[in-house]
Amino acid sequence: MPTEETLEIEKLVYGGEGLARLDGKVILAPFVLPGEKVRADVDRVKNDLFRGRLLEVIAPAAARVEPSCPYFGRCGGCQYQHIEYNEQLEQKRSILREVLRRVGKIELDREIELIAGEPWQYRNRIQLHVRDGSVGYFEHGSQKLCAIDHCPIASPALNDAIAKLAASRPRTDNTVELFTNESGIQVNLADHAPRAEFEKFAALGITGAIEYDGFQVSRGSFFQVNRFLIDRLVECAIGESTGGSAIDLYAGVGLFAIRLAARFRKVIAVESGWSAFRDLEHNVSRSAVPVTPINAAVENYLAALAETPELILADPPRAGLGKQSVRELVRIRSPRLVIVSCDPATLARDLQGLLGAGYRIDTITLIDLFPQTFHLETVVQLSAPAETRE
Repeated sequence: MPTEETLEIEKLVYGGEGLARLDGKVILAPFVLPGEKVRADVDRVKNDLFRGRLLEVIAPAAARVEPSCPYFGRCGGCQYQHIEYNEQLEQKRSILREVLRRVGKIELDREIELIAGEPWQYRNRIQLHVRDGSVGYFEHGSQKLCAIDHCPIASPALNDAIAKLAASRPRTDNTVELFTNESGIQVNLADHAPRAEFEKFAALGITGAIEYDGFQVSRGSFFQVNRFLIDRLVECAIGESTGGSAIDLYAGVGLFAIRLAARFRKVIAVESGWSAFRDLEHNVSRSAVPVTPINAAVENYLAALAETPELILADPPRAGLGKQSVRELVRIRSPRLVIVSCDPATLARDLQGLLGAGYRIDTITLIDLFPQTFHLETVVQLSAPAETRE
């Protein structure tokens, strides 16, 4: 049975919750800020994990603001709308530093640089659930639908689509992903969805084809979601690097590889997903750049690599590089590595292996691709000292 408790919040942790301690128990609670005193219903979730449901903020922090979204607190999409944006950035920087220390035993000896942009209407891709005439996101911590008619973090074109879908009251149960370049919208439905489902969306003026900043992006292909920070992400990752050869791992549709080709005489782009690889081939061919696309799993490609490129850039999924790929990167010993990470815990694990083998961090940058949420992107520039490359 839950018990009502008064909690003092110590800090925010990765995942969007605040941490408090009470009678030897660690309690996690959402929608709070460090230094706040709150009242919450506390219940044991499992073993020694306790969670609190926020009832009242007794003593608010100075950075607390009124959320602008009427669905905040119910909708599971955002966790930080109650926090002033500059404070969100500082909290994320602290969380990144702590995760690196706790998971990877990495004590940073440098400042975490920061890149941020417009904190609203930034998303070019959303996933909506359609249930019994309502459209929305799942509620916080559940599979229950939170019906919406707009989303403050989605782009204007996506909000137009949300309004149309909500007004049409579609009589279907489905999950639909919408991706936009602000001129047209790509509709991604489950593979088993009948043709009639696609026709319903087409009738609302939503199209199926999309080009994004010169890149062909097909259904099922990954592309960055923050429409304001894509160029700055690429610039941060590539920096002033130049040379003879570079490898782009987890290349997707070629976002980094094509830009690398302007600085390196030879670029290899490795992508395992078939949809993204076809887009990669198309984009490389259309751009007429010296990029060789390779359709392979990254760990298999690295295991067979006998040469040492001057730069390796990796943008892995949330699971990170993994032990096998880290071992191969250590063996290959490229003088420069760049890791673009969307998960600080797996980044910490990967960095631990690389730093232990002689690599050093030159710069580490937090790029806030996901304002109002706990998610964060990190770009780490690493180099191998000359003596370890011999």
